[in-house]
Amino acid sequence: MTISEIYAGFAAREARGVSPAYERLALAVSRDREMLALLGTLPPAKRQPNLLFGVVRFLGGPVEDPAAFRDYTLGNWPAVEAEMRTRATQTNEAGRCALLLPVLAALPQPLALLEVGASAGLCLYPDRYAYRYGEHLVGAGEPVLDCAATGVAPPARLPRVVWRAGLDLNPLDVTDPADVAWLDALVWPEHVHRRARLRAAASVAAAEPPLLVRGDLVDDLPALAAQAPRGATLVVFHTSVLYQVPAPRRRAFAELARGLPGHWIANEAPDVLPYAGLPRPPGAALFNVLALDGTPLAWTRSHGQAITWFA
Repeated sequence: MTISEIYAGFAAREARGVSPAYERLALAVSRDREMLALLGTLPPAKRQPNLLFGVVRFLGGPVEDPAAFRDYTLGNWPAVEAEMRTRATQTNEAGRCALLLPVLAALPQPLALLEVGASAGLCLYPDRYAYRYGEHLVGAGEPVLDCAATGVAPPARLPRVVWRAGLDLNPLDVTDPADVAWLDALVWPEHVHRRARLRAAASVAAAEPPLLVRGDLVDDLPALAAQAPRGATLVVFHTSVLYQVPAPRRRAFAELARGLPGHWIANEAPDVLPYAGLPRPPGAALFNVLALDGTPLAWTRSHGQAITWFA
């Protein structure tokens, strides 16, 4: 897939109806030879729209108007390029916990959670957030995570978590203002509710910071998993992470995750972690597949806003 096709696809499948600003930017970049040539000098994993737009926001550049965005990016390319080469899209969307909750609540309790690609670890606190599935409220406090659920009954209770740990090549510190600023820059411009949700979730995590380990998802996972307390159900999970991992490494990780004790929850795009015999997705937008131990269960939206159960 060409860089132009990546940006056009992002506009059509991810940003349309979700972020008009990013839809405009992605379409403009997809047609801009100079911008595409600059992006082509970066490694393939560093060319993605979310990374480019997040870096420009982080540096204080404009993302509402394509012309202003282009002028800023071209005029400040050395700074933009440097940030894109060193940073990664570590969108730490606590809203994804609403997708995990029906599975987590049904597993043998208590749980030992281990998130792969944990970023700052905000998804390690599904027991500390509140959830609203239509008219059904689960839990109490802030943030309240809204999710449209189809085909699945909302869980009656929150899971009980006794251990939480994360593995990431570059873990972020939820108590560090600079790291939180990067997370904020990754929230799409119009998403005021997601920005407020990020702040509320960061407050929850900062009150009891998780164990975050810098490491590789294959090489370092077994040692971290071995630290989980006995008597708790180990749950290794990840959401929208494996697209950043080369395909051979993905396969090695999937084989490893299947062999660990406990359970493995994956929430990834179907072209990233494929499954045979999937039903048609419920729309033309980008959907992930929620799976437990390699068995697909539901279609999900990337920020946790909807889940459509088919299992």
